Amino acid sequence: MAKEEVKVLIIGSGPAGYTAAIYAARAGLKPVLYTGGQPGGQLTITNDVENFPGYPNGINGPEMMVDLQKQAERFGTQVRYGMVTSVDFSGYPHSVIVDEKDEIIAHTVIIATGATAKYLGIPSEETFANRGVSACAVCDGYFYRGKDVAVVGAGDSAAEEATYLANMCTKVHLIVRRNEMRASKIMQKRVLNTPNIVIHWDTETEEIIGNDHGVMGVKLVNNKTGLKSEIAIEGFFLAIGHKPNTDIFKNYIEVDETGYIKVIPGSTKTNVEGVFAVGDAADKVYRQAITAAGTGCMGALDAEKFLVAKEMEIVH
Repeated sequence: MAKEEVKVLIIGSGPAGYTAAIYAARAGLKPVLYTGGQPGGQLTITNDVENFPGYPNGINGPEMMVDLQKQAERFGTQVRYGMVTSVDFSGYPHSVIVDEKDEIIAHTVIIATGATAKYLGIPSEETFANRGVSACAVCDGYFYRGKDVAVVGAGDSAAEEATYLANMCTKVHLIVRRNEMRASKIMQKRVLNTPNIVIHWDTETEEIIGNDHGVMGVKLVNNKTGLKSEIAIEGFFLAIGHKPNTDIFKNYIEVDETGYIKVIPGSTKTNVEGVFAVGDAADKVYRQAITAAGTGCMGALDAEKFLVAKEMEIVH
């Protein structure tokens, strides 16, 4: 087992991880970043990013992540392909195991592991990923202006996405598995009062249909009556939640009931000294590339401040 010591270890390679790396590297902290199982994070499965400032013509998601990686490396970040498989935050400095064999002793750890959108598990979701199937209405809704779309879900995020899309789409079909919604009363009222949202109660998605150009419709089944139907749509939005990629930290780091890391408000500090959480692993509200990047910057500044304070302790 190889063993090495680093000042700043960044776990994850989305906008939050790379931004943290850029700031930490520019501060001379020689960060080491492990990409995790999906190098580049969620943006690598996003074709067009049109809402990130500085790209007037938009940019392809994977391209943008390559740019961020190059920028981080330019200032001296070591980007490594590997998966953090376990951690031990019981003492200081922290012990992190990569690929179940190499140990990193880290003076600070920046967790940027992100979150993964939940999917229904039907094969056609993968077939039409980025060609009509999306898990982010705010990111992709713009491409469906004046078209008919469907949203799957019954919680606040489904209600929010449906009303958001209703402002730009001709019709929004909201597919709800039960005969009621889980969303808060105010959000339900908003959905019911939006004339171009059609709710399909007790309904599940059987299959998404389309061709080489993308989604053309969806096959539905009423789980009470067994009645099958088909609706013509061009966009299919999943709003059944996200799962933060935080399981390996749960023995040490405080998380909320859905697994998102709790940070001290106004900072990226967790309950463990020298461990910081940035991006979607700690954000269930905004979940945008730009907000993730912003917290990545905060995490690096918090880590730098922490290391300076530690050195002062040693001196005194």
